[in-house]
Amino acid sequence: MTESNVFDVTIIGAGPAGLFSTFYSGLREMKTKVIESSQQLGGKLNVYTEKMVWDIGGVPPSPAGKIIDDLVAQAKVFEPTIITGEKVIKIDRNAENVFVLTTDTGQTHFSKAIILATGYGVLKPNKLTIQGAETYELTNLQYTVQKPQSMKDKVVMISGGGDSAVDWANILEPIAKKVYLVYRQGELKSHEAEITKLMNSSVTCHLNTTIEKLVADESQTRIKEVVLTNSQGGSLNIPVDEMVINHGFESENTLFENNTVGLELHDEYYVLTNSQSASAVPGVFAAGDVVMHDAKLHLIAGAFQDAVNAVNQAKSYVDPTAFNRGRVSSHNDKFTEKNQDLIQQFFVEGK
Repeated sequence: MTESNVFDVTIIGAGPAGLFSTFYSGLREMKTKVIESSQQLGGKLNVYTEKMVWDIGGVPPSPAGKIIDDLVAQAKVFEPTIITGEKVIKIDRNAENVFVLTTDTGQTHFSKAIILATGYGVLKPNKLTIQGAETYELTNLQYTVQKPQSMKDKVVMISGGGDSAVDWANILEPIAKKVYLVYRQGELKSHEAEITKLMNSSVTCHLNTTIEKLVADESQTRIKEVVLTNSQGGSLNIPVDEMVINHGFESENTLFENNTVGLELHDEYYVLTNSQSASAVPGVFAAGDVVMHDAKLHLIAGAFQDAVNAVNQAKSYVDPTAFNRGRVSSHNDKFTEKNQDLIQQFFVEGK
């Protein structure tokens, strides 16, 4: 460990809470690193990139994918160090009172303060437990739909009966040639309005039905046909072009399982904090869905407030002489130069 590789704050997780924490810590002139376990920034928003997000104050309804792009661009304003594809599995504190973060790749990172923005943990889709299913994950079996237009004029089968399955069936119905929805139970578990929309559409629903077998095409690399079995013992073969599995997600949180610094947890996945995002461990703060306290708001809007609180607390922890909150951006000298280009864009060129 050298002074050059010790950061003021390291943010674990790069969903909305982590990304806004990254921006705000730069605004507070902190040397900042963010570590994200996946290769993508954006957190759970990546699960539904095409769905519209309405409830961020002052932001017009936008696809989640655009929200990600805007958050990432904002997070990079002050040039933080961003690391992807590394999962923090352990946090220790050394003799110099610096946090030592160990990742699953064997790397170590050093930080004076930490902001936990891990959401509900590392989300992994529940896989289809049919022999050979993994063979098709590189071709036409997927666990989320990144580009709905890629389904245009195709026969699509969706397996699942929750919100994601019903939503995707409704989204893809006007795009695909044909959509089938298969669910092992007799009643769908989604919002009533979405179910009503589904039932009034051209989507064919097979309830009380399970996937028995996947039949490969001649190349043995793609699913050509799906064999279904219903609760009465009947069997049906359906040719498909694409298959989408929405069986929910499993949340993995190795970091909290290896809780060596004394974090107080709630239900194993939440960090108990005060209303200012401070945990029971000096120097460790939290933001977003991982936070639990009486006034916590589990929305993106709430994640932004958590982020500001966490960064301000981290700034005060690292530098007790610092002011306990940042200045509003409209009157912040850090933006003087950047504002010149924006003023030209909005008030001169826009006329």
